[in-house]
Amino acid sequence: MNSERKSSLTNGLVKRAIVDSVKKLNPRAMVKNPVMFVVEVGLLVTLILTFFPSIFGAESNPFYNGIVSVILLFTILFANFAEALAEGRGKAQAESLKKTKQDLIARVLLNDGSFSHVSSTDLKKGDIIVVEAGEFIAGDGEIIAGLASVDESAITGESAPVIKESGGDFNSVTGGTRVVSDSLTIRITANPGESFLDRMISLVEGATRQKTPNEIALNTVLVSLTLIFLIVCITLVPISSYVGVIIPIATLVALLVCLIPTTIGGLLSAIGIAGMDRVTKFNVIAKSGKAVEAAGDINTIILDKTGTITYGNRMAYEFIAVNNVKPIDLTKAALLSSLHDETPEGRSVIELAKKLGMKEMELNIQESVGIEFNAQTRMSGTDFQDGLKVRKGAVDAVKEYVKQYGGSIPSDIEEKSRTIASEGGTPLAVASGNQILGLIYLKDTVKAGMKERFEQLRRMGIKTIMCTGDNPLTAATIASEAGVDEFIAEAKPEDKIALIKREQAVGKLVAMTGDGTNDAPALAQADVGLAMNSGTVAAKEAANMVDLDSDPTKIIEVVGIGKQLLMTRGALTTFSIANDIAKYFAIIPAMFMVAIPEMSALNIMNLATPQSAILSALIFNALIIPLLIPLAMKGIKYTPMKATKLLNRNLLIYGLGGVIVPFIGIKLIDLLLVSMNLV
Repeated sequence: MNSERKSSLTNGLVKRAIVDSVKKLNPRAMVKNPVMFVVEVGLLVTLILTFFPSIFGAESNPFYNGIVSVILLFTILFANFAEALAEGRGKAQAESLKKTKQDLIARVLLNDGSFSHVSSTDLKKGDIIVVEAGEFIAGDGEIIAGLASVDESAITGESAPVIKESGGDFNSVTGGTRVVSDSLTIRITANPGESFLDRMISLVEGATRQKTPNEIALNTVLVSLTLIFLIVCITLVPISSYVGVIIPIATLVALLVCLIPTTIGGLLSAIGIAGMDRVTKFNVIAKSGKAVEAAGDINTIILDKTGTITYGNRMAYEFIAVNNVKPIDLTKAALLSSLHDETPEGRSVIELAKKLGMKEMELNIQESVGIEFNAQTRMSGTDFQDGLKVRKGAVDAVKEYVKQYGGSIPSDIEEKSRTIASEGGTPLAVASGNQILGLIYLKDTVKAGMKERFEQLRRMGIKTIMCTGDNPLTAATIASEAGVDEFIAEAKPEDKIALIKREQAVGKLVAMTGDGTNDAPALAQADVGLAMNSGTVAAKEAANMVDLDSDPTKIIEVVGIGKQLLMTRGALTTFSIANDIAKYFAIIPAMFMVAIPEMSALNIMNLATPQSAILSALIFNALIIPLLIPLAMKGIKYTPMKATKLLNRNLLIYGLGGVIVPFIGIKLIDLLLVSMNLV
């Protein structure tokens, strides 16, 4: 069923792209692509010659002119189709996003405490609305009161609701999402038409896409090459007249079209659009193509430790008994102390105890009372009806607790606590009655596979720097375990900006992730700033990319997509220019070898006739564009390796390949034309 729907969607995109490719023949649209605009002018010239063979003086062959016109038309249509198909994929995504937009009725809180029912299209920045469980949020905003689960699947595709609350870094909500539980009071932060969803739709469908600096630079090179070959073709007229060769205008047009970089000229826009499309499919919204392109040139990535490199929650890693206490007794006491502890730390203690053999029957909650953690006691635990009291908490707090009940302090507890702290962990002491049984080793665990991912970045030539508020000892331990290149301990927001500026001062491009208001200045300073969708409005406004899944490690994949975009553009440019060599050997000898027999020595492909050579090269020039469209859309697979090795590989595949493939293709087309008696 899914394959049928995918096939139907693909067919719809292709049909729309075919129609759009014809619409793009409008000269006002074509002039935006100078290379293909030259081809269109050539088409106009040969089309006139088809119906008026002698309009420019010498009589020409209308049938030959007509064939050249048809081939040129398809060359332009194929190039337009590539761009239209890339745009169509973006528009299809935009359509699905538009479906999430609804004309909702919002309950606006007035100054006197009453409510006014207002359409979402009439909400203004600064309005305060109240949203209850089961209702949709009418516009982008910041939570000023309440805590609730919010279903963001319409935006992110993720089915699990997320917790949103006032204050902190998770107070931002997006219009079109739904409150699942409780209620929220929200201050609207965007006027109609300026919401995050509106901007997403505009960016995805390509309405505001601007050419990137690299794309503009490459376009300038292509225009320069086109002008050079235009001059070459014009100067061929007096040269050919001098040696007694009359070159038909249609042949000159064909020569010009074959020599100018039409392949990359036709695919350049599609490559840029497809690059942004790949980022969007990865649930990242890039605010500009420049951001995606910059990601491919990144030299340094700055990452927060908590939530990015580590899970962010301290989890029970090990139970360490003191003196002669049996490990099983410590494990049981640790479990009992956490019966009523609903924090992630408490749940992790129970999970570790179960892994070590504790049974479900040990969890006798009915005969116990939970003691919640508070800042005064710095402990939590469980009191049982039989008088047993079990506690866990800060080591010094538990030591004071057992002393009050006449207990003694184990001789090795200080040493074992220091060992845990030196490894970047947090020690919690466990006491049963007036006896300390041991320690719970809480650890902010490094995410699985992070070391391998950082090694992958290292092979790309990218340096990783971890920023953390931890002390230097803990930071060093986590940095070593994660495999980052450098780290900054006890980092403050201004330290991140200083670090970014320092890297940029030596010519490096810097990427970083963040979600809080205090991250906004650094996100704005970075060349690539990836903000979390769960973060604050300030962070999302400052960044040039927003991750809808709020996964800070996704910056690594974004860098890979950026490099893939640059590689695809570079490889196809190399292939396009290399193509010209083969087409040169096809057309130039063909034009002169009748009048100058010695030129036949350059006819190394042994093409049948001058007309066959010209038409074969022109047909190949047209066909190579649609054949390369899938590669332009999908992108060239990026494998991390040294830049020199990568360059050599691409030159071998797309440089040498760009020379060999046209020789084979033009010869096969020549044989086909001869066999069909078309030349």
